[in-house]
Amino acid sequence: MNVRRWIGSAWSKLMDMPMERKLLFVFLVIIVLPLTFIGYVSYSNYTNSIEKTTVSYSANLMTAMMERTDDYIDDMMRISSIPAYQAEIKQNLIRSNTYYAQRQPANGGDQAPEDLNQVLLIQRGIQSSVKFINNMKRGANVVYIFDEYGNGYYSTESGAVRMDLEQSYNQWKELSANSGGKAMLLGTEAYTSILNSKKYAFTVVRKILDDATLQPIGLIAVDTDIGVIEGQMVEMDKLTQGISFIVDENGGIIYDSDKEHHAKSIIQSPELLHVSEGSGSFYATVDGVDQLVMYTTSPNTHWKLYVLIPERELKSDSIRIRNVTWAATFVSLALALVISTLLSYALTKPLRKMMRLMRTVQEGDFSVQFPVKRRDETGQLGHQFNRMIVRIDQLIKEIYEMETKKNEAEMFALQTQINPHFMYNTLETIRMVAELNDDEAAADMLFVFGKLLRYSIGEVRERTVIGAELEHARNYVEMLNYRYPNRFDLRIEADASYDQIPTLKLLLQPIVENAIYHGLDDRKAIMRIDIRVDQSDQFLLIHVIDDGLGMTPETRERLNLSFAGVDVSKPSRGGIGLRNVCERIKLHYGHRYGMQVLEGPEGGTEVVLRLPLPQPDTTTGDL
Repeated sequence: MNVRRWIGSAWSKLMDMPMERKLLFVFLVIIVLPLTFIGYVSYSNYTNSIEKTTVSYSANLMTAMMERTDDYIDDMMRISSIPAYQAEIKQNLIRSNTYYAQRQPANGGDQAPEDLNQVLLIQRGIQSSVKFINNMKRGANVVYIFDEYGNGYYSTESGAVRMDLEQSYNQWKELSANSGGKAMLLGTEAYTSILNSKKYAFTVVRKILDDATLQPIGLIAVDTDIGVIEGQMVEMDKLTQGISFIVDENGGIIYDSDKEHHAKSIIQSPELLHVSEGSGSFYATVDGVDQLVMYTTSPNTHWKLYVLIPERELKSDSIRIRNVTWAATFVSLALALVISTLLSYALTKPLRKMMRLMRTVQEGDFSVQFPVKRRDETGQLGHQFNRMIVRIDQLIKEIYEMETKKNEAEMFALQTQINPHFMYNTLETIRMVAELNDDEAAADMLFVFGKLLRYSIGEVRERTVIGAELEHARNYVEMLNYRYPNRFDLRIEADASYDQIPTLKLLLQPIVENAIYHGLDDRKAIMRIDIRVDQSDQFLLIHVIDDGLGMTPETRERLNLSFAGVDVSKPSRGGIGLRNVCERIKLHYGHRYGMQVLEGPEGGTEVVLRLPLPQPDTTTGDL
């Protein structure tokens, strides 16, 4: 309900806006909505398209990358199996085991002396095979072959031999203890080379078994520098604008393109722990950055390749498109605002000119003319406006002349409609009193009658005040009481502040006369007439109330209809005088003023006159 009220209020305010602002608002809405919608749709579609393309392309790269890595590891697995097929390596390992077994102290005795010739013979035999293996595959930086006593044989040409080889051997031996003759792929480890440089390598370890006894006679370890996959990973990072890393099935990081997590665990990034086997993508916050995470799993090694593309990099092109679109939109809006302002001003300028002319016409000047320069709708409206002004001016002049003549005729007719019988009866009464009494009563009657004549015979269009009208009604009733002694009781209730309010002449006397001559009840010794003056929010009210015979509801209805201007076929008895008073009020004050006949509170008749309220600066001048 509140929303509906708010919408209604907003719509009302919009409709109340000047035409210039309405046009400007409409122009801007027509331009802003399409541009905003098109920009949003374009940006959304472009962003989705880039994301889909990036995901698809990166997935293909990742799959190819994992396939090459799997192929390389397969080669390392095959290299680690070479000693199983090289009799020379096995024979030299058996010699080495036999030699070092003989040198072991027996029963707490001293160690046997070293046979350098035998040692050199064993080393040359195994190291020549190691050199051969090293040259088989690029990236197999170091191949180590150990006998059962941990004596290692390797080539130092690459300079990448481990400085802590004994510790590494113990670890490899422990991890491969239960592997039989199968190769084991170990995750990336950080180590220090004999050249005192830090290296990272993942290792393939395999036991070397004797063909006859199937007992282990040694161990081969192939260290593979992560540099063999670094080139491909760097190239993929350039294409995806992200970082990539490979994780083994235990969560250890094999390779990290930003070189910050080598030989560490993925547990440091828990956002990536929930991924399952296979491949896919999702959005996650890694290291405080919103990123698109893509992953794929090797079916052979179960290693996972992750590619993390920052969302800002993924959407960089679409953001540029969005910024360009918004910039173009704002420029278009600015131009549209300027153009709309000029257009709305140009379109509404003739209307504003016409409004000024209309205000001039309202002030009574009909000499204005709208300058018609074009033949469009505004020009046609201006042409019709000019014709209307000329016609209104003519009609006003005609109506003024007609109303002047009509008022003069009506005033003359109203003045002649004053009942002459009153004067005749008064004169007859004076004559009879003078003949019979020969006293001062005749003088008093003549005095009152003179005042009545002076007030009523003068120009009917002269202005007067309410106090004079009340006094005239009082003189009239007093005159009647001379003829009908003490038959009429007139009571006036009016505050003194109403006495000087301007009004029309001869309003109350005709109503009092109508009440006496048409409402007199012979059954009552005294007829009471009350005149009360008060006001409402809109009218000054004068009530004339009698306790006479009253009227039937039908008679009151016909009188009220005639007061409202409705033509009634049968005039009410005594209605002509009342209707004339009502017409005079309407002619002078307007149609919202007039009279109304009601039933009196004691069964008689109440006539209510509705007149304009007094103004603060009211005088006895013109109304």
